[in-house]
Amino acid sequence: MTWLTDIFSPDKQDTVVHIVALYSCVIALGVYLGKIKIGGISLGVTFILFVGIVAGHIGFTGPLPILNFLQDFGLILFVFMIGLQVGPGFFESFGKGGLKLNILSTVAILLNILVMFACYFIFFDTKDNSSLPMMIGTLYGAVTNTPGLGAANEALHSVFKNGMNFDIASGYACAYPLGVLGIIGATIAVRYICKVNLKEENDKLQEEEAENPQAKPHSMYLRVENTYIAGRKLKEISEFLNRDIVCTRLMHNGELTLPTVETVFEMGDEILIVSAESDAKAIQAFIGPEIEVDWHEEDQPQRMISRRIIITNSAINGKTLGKMHFRSVYGVNVTRISRQGMDLFAGRNHRFIVGDRIMVVGPEENVNRVAQLMGNSEKLLYTPNIATIFIGIIVGVIFGSLPISIPEMPVAMKLGLAGGPLIIAILLGRFGHRMGLVTYTTTSANMMLREIGLALFLASVGIKAGASFWQTVIQGDGLKYVYTGFIITIIPILIVGTIARLKYKFNYFTIMGMLAGTYTDPPALAYANSICAGEAPAIGYSTVYPLSMFLRIFTAQVLVLFFCHM
Repeated sequence: MTWLTDIFSPDKQDTVVHIVALYSCVIALGVYLGKIKIGGISLGVTFILFVGIVAGHIGFTGPLPILNFLQDFGLILFVFMIGLQVGPGFFESFGKGGLKLNILSTVAILLNILVMFACYFIFFDTKDNSSLPMMIGTLYGAVTNTPGLGAANEALHSVFKNGMNFDIASGYACAYPLGVLGIIGATIAVRYICKVNLKEENDKLQEEEAENPQAKPHSMYLRVENTYIAGRKLKEISEFLNRDIVCTRLMHNGELTLPTVETVFEMGDEILIVSAESDAKAIQAFIGPEIEVDWHEEDQPQRMISRRIIITNSAINGKTLGKMHFRSVYGVNVTRISRQGMDLFAGRNHRFIVGDRIMVVGPEENVNRVAQLMGNSEKLLYTPNIATIFIGIIVGVIFGSLPISIPEMPVAMKLGLAGGPLIIAILLGRFGHRMGLVTYTTTSANMMLREIGLALFLASVGIKAGASFWQTVIQGDGLKYVYTGFIITIIPILIVGTIARLKYKFNYFTIMGMLAGTYTDPPALAYANSICAGEAPAIGYSTVYPLSMFLRIFTAQVLVLFFCHM
């Protein structure tokens, strides 16, 4: 049985079998333990860090160069896939309403840092050059942001070139559990401070959603009764309305046809119009009353169908609807577009990306032609664009390695292995189509790659920290890291949450989502979703998440490079 003990023996650390066994055990056990819920809350995949710490403490470890490589590669993969996910909506998140939420989120991030410095000066020995780095590790445990920990850890190696006698992952591990609880607890406290009634908040959300359709597609059958329209072409009517409309069917003298921009409308014609929901009343008032129809398309010379088509042809990536000439070339109309489960109105300026699903209306033969043009092969979506991912990673690593000299700074600043790939991934996710790069991956593929990267990173950090963790926590300042981390967690939430409610009058559920996104904390979002009947928490979360993730990673490196010295 020596062959079995050799796999786990400390003397066989440099074998491939030992490394595979080490990471497999740590990750598998961490994932399973992370599913255990206490009070309805679990630590999730982050439990891998704690299992890694135990493994390192009992001597189940590996060669340092291999641990470092897997840690850095896992971090790169994790942040790059996050960047690809948030990239398409990163700049749009600063639109109407989103700007205020992002400003509040940024204020919360800055308050986290200020509270961290206050705790550092009040509770720790400022003459010890390890105190501030350990507090930075505690900060990122308190805000439950693992990429920030990785960015700070990497930046420390450029400052402490002769090695470090501390590991900031210990501070992170001490602060993380109460960080998860503190985010939810402080959010609940905001509810009582501001005297929020959950039922009233839910009712207001429903009223707002009814009043603000947000350009959802709306179909209606109208009869032409405006004499101004009679004898005019569809193109003229659309230009006069100055609104995006799609006329998908026209009943004229008992014959059902598919109108073109050159089609002339006559009094009494019955038409099917698709428009943005917010424009529906204005269009109806201009054209004529809404009616009920009894059209039997099977009796008409041209049988028309509606079909949902998936864009999988990379050649379509980045093209706008207005330049595709679906009606004049293919004889069909596009009435709806779905992206990541959300319906969008098919405006002429809409830019297609691979993965969009479009609703096409027209003669069956023509619709089939469009399906061939767009790809419509769901199997292709299941294949990640590996080339794009690794092209982005190498460009991101090079970009992150560029030294940026700043006056009064002891070493040149670099975005590093976290910041560089993150920025490049965001830019690729938003503008990659202009370079002919397809950045689409299915949600499951993106999550799989992210989780693998995160698991490798957490396991490596935990294993490396295990040897000194017990001494740091029990004999060192472990208790201080716990309560200072809790202070760092709750104070900014109480301040920003109260301001968002009392000054800016945001719905409480939107505030919950915003705070969860600011702390990049899925358990807090899950709690918000569990008590809200609408989508407000998810909207608040997704609005601030891209900028928050970027700032967490960026400020981690700034804190280390500006304030940490040997």
